[in-house]
Amino acid sequence: MRFHRTTRLTIAAWTAVLGMACGCGPGARPRVYPDKPDPQAGQRAIELYGGGNRYLDAKALEKAPGLKAAMRQVNVKNDGKITADEISARIDSWAASKLGRMAITCLVTRNGKPLTGAKVKFVPEKFLGDAIKTYEGTSDDYGAAAMFAAGTSERGVSPGFYRVEITKAGESIPAKFNTETQLGQEVAKGAAGIISGGAVKIDLKY
Repeated sequence: MRFHRTTRLTIAAWTAVLGMACGCGPGARPRVYPDKPDPQAGQRAIELYGGGNRYLDAKALEKAPGLKAAMRQVNVKNDGKITADEISARIDSWAASKLGRMAITCLVTRNGKPLTGAKVKFVPEKFLGDAIKTYEGTSDDYGAAAMFAAGTSERGVSPGFYRVEITKAGESIPAKFNTETQLGQEVAKGAAGIISGGAVKIDLKY
């Protein structure tokens, strides 16, 4: 198969970025110690979104896209209903994995083409508590945004459930991708949506 020059450059750039995310390049290494979620996070999630139920179903999870993104990993019973105990067990697994902050690079595209200058935010789901930081990055010419603790040069993202918000100055990106985001991502070992080298691919359709 023959690739256009632009496509080859994009692939090369993403490969370089992912190499840095793995610690194979000169980029700053993630901190070893992650932020710790609230010990009562599971119960807090039920109280916030359960609507009186002792579980979160598909409708309730629309309000917590970060948790929804991890449905398969959290809902071990595979019954479509996430309980407080299941959320707590998943959070405990983060500590058991001994994962520090994870180098994450978001590869942002719009209709399949790199979106340059997009600001990407990973906002922790509120039930995780106040200790979990917000992480952010800005996409380069190839749509790659390395994630840092907001307002710092600290590379890497703590394990957690995150709402993903994407904006760009001068461009009207639909609310479903920012203020009313439907995008979510779990950061953890084996988390759905994280591919080789800590990359998260997000393609905006609008």
